[in-house]
Parts: sequence; C-alpha cells; structure tokens
Amino acid sequence: MIGAKLLLLIILPLISGILVLLIGKRFRGVKEGLTLIITAINLFLAVAFFNTNINYILPWASFGMDFSLRLYNFNSFIILAVSFFAFLISLYSVVFMYQKKNLNHFYAYLLISIGLINGAVLADNLLLMLFFWEGLLLTLFGLIAIGGKQAFKTATKAFIIVGISDLCMMIGIGITAYLAKTLTISQINLPVNALGGLAFIFLMIGAISKAGSMPFHSWIPDAAKDAPLPFMSLFPAALEKLLGIYFLVRISLDMFKLQAGSWASLMLMIIGSITILLAVMMALIQKDYKRLLSYHAISQVGYMILGIGTCLPIGIIGGLFHMINNALYKSCLFLTGGAVEKQSGTTNLENLGGLWRKMPVTFICFLITAASISGVPPFNGFFSKELIFDAALERGVIFYVVAVLGSFLTAASFLKLGHSAFLGKLSDENKKVKEVKWPMLVPMIIIASVCILFGLRNDIAISKFIQPALGAGAEAHNFSGWPSNLTLVVISILVLIAAFLHHIFGAKLRGGALHAADDIRYSPILSGVYNKAEKDLLDPYEIGLKVTSIISRILYWFDRRIDWIYDSFSNTFSLGIRKLHTGNYRTYIIWSILGSIVAVLFMVK
Repeated sequence: MIGAKLLLLIILPLISGILVLLIGKRFRGVKEGLTLIITAINLFLAVAFFNTNINYILPWASFGMDFSLRLYNFNSFIILAVSFFAFLISLYSVVFMYQKKNLNHFYAYLLISIGLINGAVLADNLLLMLFFWEGLLLTLFGLIAIGGKQAFKTATKAFIIVGISDLCMMIGIGITAYLAKTLTISQINLPVNALGGLAFIFLMIGAISKAGSMPFHSWIPDAAKDAPLPFMSLFPAALEKLLGIYFLVRISLDMFKLQAGSWASLMLMIIGSITILLAVMMALIQKDYKRLLSYHAISQVGYMILGIGTCLPIGIIGGLFHMINNALYKSCLFLTGGAVEKQSGTTNLENLGGLWRKMPVTFICFLITAASISGVPPFNGFFSKELIFDAALERGVIFYVVAVLGSFLTAASFLKLGHSAFLGKLSDENKKVKEVKWPMLVPMIIIASVCILFGLRNDIAISKFIQPALGAGAEAHNFSGWPSNLTLVVISILVLIAAFLHHIFGAKLRGGALHAADDIRYSPILSGVYNKAEKDLLDPYEIGLKVTSIISRILYWFDRRIDWIYDSFSNTFSLGIRKLHTGNYRTYIIWSILGSIVAVLFMVK
C-alpha cells in the first residue's frame, strides 16, 4: 500500500496535465490554479517521501520488463529538488505568462513533464525509465514550439539533437541488458571494458545530453530566444540538469565500476573541461540577457561532469553539490531575466541599464545568484567549485587550470551582464519601469535565500542531502565546512579579483560594460574562431545538416545515374524487341521453333 503511493508522484501530474489541456479558454484562472495545486501537492509528497526506502513492483510484461519503482536516499533528494523548482516556477508563471497564447499547452506540458521526470527518476527498470525519458522529448518539443516566431524551428532542432542522443541511450540499454541479463537498474554492476565500455559510452551520451553538455547543447541558446522564459528557468536551468546528472551518477557509480584513472574517467573529465571552457567563452560575448545565461547553463554542466569524472569522493560530492547549486542560481537568474523582460520589454543589453533603481528586489536577487555562480565566498557556488577544483588538481593540473580559467570568464561575463542591465544610466524608455508583482518576486527571493543558506551552512546541503544519498562510503569523510585546501581558496579569490579589475579597466577603456571583454573577443588568436562561432559555422547541428546535405546530394547523383542506366537499357532492349516484331508470320514461327529447341536442350541437361 505504501509503495502504491509512489504512483501519485507520476499519475497526479500526468492526469492533471491532460485535464489542463482540455480546459477551455473561457475558464480563466482554472488552469493556473490547478497547476499550483498539483505542484504544491507534488512538493508535499516529495517532502513526505524524502529519505525513505520503498520498492514497488507490478507485473508489466515478460522478459523482465516489470513496472518497477524504487525510492531511496539519492532519488528522493532529486524528487524533492524537482518538486521545489516546479512549484516556485509555476507560481512565477501565473504572472509572467498572463494573457500569453497557448496557456493550456504551456501548463499541460509543464505538468506532464513533472510526472515524466518523477517516473524516470523513480524507475528501477531500464525500459520503464526509457519510456518516461522519451516522453520528455515530446513535452520538450511542445514547450519550445509554443514560443516565438522561430520557435517551431528551434523545437525541431532540440527534438533532433536530443532524439539522436536518446537513440544512443537505447543502444546502451540494449547492450547493458544483454551483458547484465537483467533490466533492473539496482541489480546491474558491470566492468567498463570491451562491450561494457561501449554500453557505458552510449548511456553516458544520453545522460550528458539531457544535462545540456557539449556537443548536444546548441538548441539551448536558441530556445532562450524563442521559448517561454519559465521553460528556460525550469528545464535547461534546473530539471534537465537534475535528471541528466542523476542518471550519470547512477551509471558511473552503480551500474558500472568506474575507477579513478580509467579511460572512462578521463573521457568524462575531458568532456567536462571542454564544456566548461567553450561554453563560457561564448557566454562572454553575448549581448542578450537570456542567451548569455543559456551558455552558462551549458558551461556549468561541465563542472558537474568534471567532478563526477574524477571518480574521487570529493569530486563526486562537489559535482552533486554543484548540480543543486546550479539549479538554484541558474533558475533564479533566468527568473530575473524574465522580470526584466516583463517590465522593460527587452533582454537586449544595449537597451538596458540603471534598472536597479526601478527593480531593487530583482537586482538584489540577481546580485546574490550572480555572485553564487561566479564562486564568490561565502555563497554556495564557491564551496561546490572548491571541492571540484581540489579533485581536478589531484587528477591533473590541466583540468584544474581549465576549471579556474572558466571561473575567471564566468565572473567576467556576469560583471558585464550586471553592469549593463542594472547599473549605469537609466534609459528614457525604462524610466517608467517598476518592480514585478509578488508572485514573480517570491520565487526569486526564496531561491536567492537558499543560495545564501547553502553557502553559510553548506553542511545542510552536503551532510543532510548529498552524502546520505551516496551511501556509507561518502559519509566516511566530512566535506562540509570551509575548504581544507586554503591555497586553492586564495587562488580562486585572486582569480575573482583579476576578473573584477579586468572588467573595470575594460569598461573604461572601451566606453561601457558591454564592451569590457572585447580584448578577449577581438584578440588575434580568438577573433577568427569567434567570427565563425557567431555565424553558427562551429555548431555541431549546423555542421551535421551540411554534411547530411552533401551526402544526400551525392546519393541523389548516384540515384540519377543508376536510373539513367536502367532507362537506357530498358529503352534499347524495348526498341530491339520492337524491331523483331515485324508482323511476318514466318519470322514468328522460326522464333517459336528456336525457343522450343532451347527449352528441350535445357531440360535434357
């Protein structure tokens, strides 16, 4: 009976989402009210189920395909985080989405997505998890498609990119099931060698793609421009990070025996490092509030993958702590961007400035979360980054250098963003701007407050949530409190000071905050690379389209040549046959006799 209650976390949002889809436009406020009620109930259930162990199995199909749900410390923590963000952003959406089009679809897809995410996290059967996982691909498409003019194109791009990675995950599930002789996740424990290594790679692709890692990232900046803002705050900023990193931890620590120093560990660290550096370099040159945040949503995933890839307890704890920290401050940062967009009508940094006077609460929330993501002590992002830095240095100085360089560029880009949007001179167009309504402020204030809490009292997050989720091995050492490696702390602070000085001098020399980092953008080495990147010439998706186009043209050319050969032969043969049909009976009789002789000779042989 207790196990059956787990179904409520899946069924309630799914059914409610379908009901919202059926509610007519004349029933104003019903869909919003129902969404708030269901997300509140979902949060209540998540709190009630937190840190409990429940197994629930229903016969579903043969060959080990059971409807198997498992709740334990780790995924109960993920469910709680998902429910927390879903409720707050639903509250925010009531005001932000007011009088916008396709509200039924927005709230329906939101609720259905929550049910699917809960199902994917709770599933203890690979095929059941895949069922929920693939369902999210449809709601992802729907939530993006209801946005702006180019939204359908962006939704298609997201569908293709995520769909390809999901196909890889299907292959990984097939290989894993073949090797393990079971589909039950909690019973799988395979070595990462030969075929097992191939299975790990395919499953890893599905996990990091869902989290938004490179090279499966390029739909996110496009969605920042085209999709509804609450979608960005909830999905790329929070829920997809939680789901993708959760599954990456499961395959790295539970399903496969990943060891520090192994090729798989090195592969994860390289992917993480590349994602950190390339994405933050793109964030630095953005001139749109939301696009800048979207590239940071990608870059921060790199820190999580790097920490987990070290396979060291301090790195794994740091990666998971950074996962929840990133969900907090990145979600709140997108909410501040939505508040700016709602009140000023734009997120173009060239048209903003001086908004702190008109939107002081939004500015304070931005300030806290920007400091958090930049790793400023004593905010939460500082502590999770220091744990990752420590692990990265232990595995190789190059990984540490990349992580620290990413921290410098992160701080520089948020100094640029905050200075451009909130400081400086208030434009004439924004003189009538005022603070947003309380349903939009409350989520920002709560999330920003948690960023402070998890910084000042990081033991609450690490000792109470993360370490128990990873089991007895992780609890053997206390990772909370002030970082033990003071040398790394000093270096991090010096890097932040360097970023601040770079911004101040850059803004003065180049006539404004928006151009403070132009020395990096137009440097001799990077200028050409940036030019190509801004034209989407380095976008893996666009490259894939061009390669596909070239291949299709080549295949079309061969198809036409083959058709020409067949047509030529057919025409020649038919012309020859036509000439043989002269209408002369004597000729026909001769052909009949010759044919009969050939048939007799063939039968005699």
